[in-house]
Amino acid sequence: MLTDSEMLNIEGGQISWGLIGLIGGVITFISGIIDGYLRPLKCN
Repeated sequence: MLTDSEMLNIEGGQISWGLIGLIGGVITFISGIIDGYLRPLKCN
């Protein structure tokens, strides 16, 4: 069994906010490229 202090020090399954932002930015960038390729619009 773990003691109370050992249970408070368990780390795992964490993901940083920077990594979430990076993944979201990459997904947005790739979807923008695909959208521009499939549905090209002229600039006004």
